[in-house]
Amino acid sequence: MEKLIYIVEDDESIRELIRMALTSFSYQVLAFDNAEAAIEAIEEQIPDLILLDIMLPGMNGLETTKVLRQNPKTMSLPIILLTAKDAEIDKVAGLDSGADDYITKPFGVMELGARVRSIFRRIPTNENDPSDNNIVTADFIINTETREIKKNGDLINLTFKEFELLRILIQERNRIVPRNELLNEVWGFEFVGESRTLDIHIRTLRQKLGDNADAPKYIKTVRNVGYRFIGDSS
Repeated sequence: MEKLIYIVEDDESIRELIRMALTSFSYQVLAFDNAEAAIEAIEEQIPDLILLDIMLPGMNGLETTKVLRQNPKTMSLPIILLTAKDAEIDKVAGLDSGADDYITKPFGVMELGARVRSIFRRIPTNENDPSDNNIVTADFIINTETREIKKNGDLINLTFKEFELLRILIQERNRIVPRNELLNEVWGFEFVGESRTLDIHIRTLRQKLGDNADAPKYIKTVRNVGYRFIGDSS
């Protein structure tokens, strides 16, 4: 079955370009020029992914992302933000709001396709052996099927890529995971973009875990190499 993607972009020329590109990649696409219309459509049918411009009339992309994350039906819906802003603070704000990824305008059609495929490639199926669903450490329980993570019994709301980063780091906690390996595993071998993307996601992940980069309890930075999970295993 074709994946359904919603596009929310108020610039008609950009919206049509994205629609045509995704259609050429064999995705089913619905396009909207405002967030309110997209949210109304989501009430009728939840898409597999939403591409959401930050600068929108009415409700902006960051506000829309927060609304979707607060709804139990859409809290796990993959969201890619589209933004013309290139400042790091805007990227962090997007990830803090609950987005899974961002693409800075202008972007190429191939980069767009690669980011979308990366998301879909990592959406879990229900074919896992139930006995292998849980990854357990001293402080965390990760369910790889439901994609829920609990820290000391409390549920933590992570984005798609934050979840993947933590899962990999915990599963590979006996070694340093190189930066390139994390980029390849989480964003895919087709990843196109700056390596700072990884650092920004690690930063927001640390914030949600209550970790401190200067005195880490969970995620340690190994300069110029990668990251390692240092939380005590059970």
